[in-house]
Amino acid sequence: MSDVALVEKLVEKNRQLKKEIARIIVGQDKVIDQILLSVFSGGHSLLIGVPGLAKTLMVNTIARTLGLDFKRIQFTPDLMPSDILGAEILDENRHFKFIKGPIFANIILADEINRTPPKTQAALLEAMQERAVTVAGHHYKLAKPYFVLATQNPIEQEGTYPLPEAQLDRFMFAINLDYPSFEEEVNVVKNTTSDDEVEVEALFNAEEIIQIQHLIRRIPVADNVVEYAVRLVGKTRPIADGSPELVKNYLDWGAGPRASQNLILAAKANAAVSGKFSPDIEDVQKVAVGILRHRIIKNYKAEAEGISEEKIITELF
Repeated sequence: MSDVALVEKLVEKNRQLKKEIARIIVGQDKVIDQILLSVFSGGHSLLIGVPGLAKTLMVNTIARTLGLDFKRIQFTPDLMPSDILGAEILDENRHFKFIKGPIFANIILADEINRTPPKTQAALLEAMQERAVTVAGHHYKLAKPYFVLATQNPIEQEGTYPLPEAQLDRFMFAINLDYPSFEEEVNVVKNTTSDDEVEVEALFNAEEIIQIQHLIRRIPVADNVVEYAVRLVGKTRPIADGSPELVKNYLDWGAGPRASQNLILAAKANAAVSGKFSPDIEDVQKVAVGILRHRIIKNYKAEAEGISEEKIITELF
């Protein structure tokens, strides 16, 4: 099948997928769009939102509709690397046997990732970057496709271990979850207080997701679009020549080259699900906030004046 036909097929399957997810998840269309873009691009996502916004249900539903294996890990201050990676034990024949941990799945929901110490966060970091883990000197490959969808509570910071910038940079998207609208919340209450059980259908499988990831990478991009993405990322760096006054006034640090790579990958995916065969500048702008939000560091002045990351990024367009 040609790439043109594959893109057309993806558009239709993506439409069906969102319709299937909507049978359980009410609203949150932008959040779901960004999670699916990261899945189709082969990236990880960080979900930032207060408790009770159905983050776990959303990830579980997406995993089931994609036909992927799903595991949830509740991160706590006493969680050890072996609790997520697995450990070697002595079997009845006195031989060491490796028992796989919950990290061996296609989609991992790392719940409240900032509640666990850096040692355990680092173990997850290797899995995210290398798609493999090392236990007792042995290297174990993780099944493909592999995604980490981590959650963070933005309010309660007591007893937390903030993710270092190097680990934040490993997440393709940082996605903010907002409260539902009045109508959406009414529908949520109606749906969740009845005796009806809704089952979703798997519309993809692991092999199809891998094919889509290869398709996204094959999509051509015009030089001017790549240059626009690189310039946009460059503008976020206050120490760069010609960076805007807004950036010099409100940012301590800007995004690195991984942001440029992710901007183009996500723009390709956004173009593909929109039925376009090559991304344009509009596709880059559509994904820019989610890609750059966690890669720029605001200074005290920005915090004091209530200047958001979204405002800074959109001003740079």
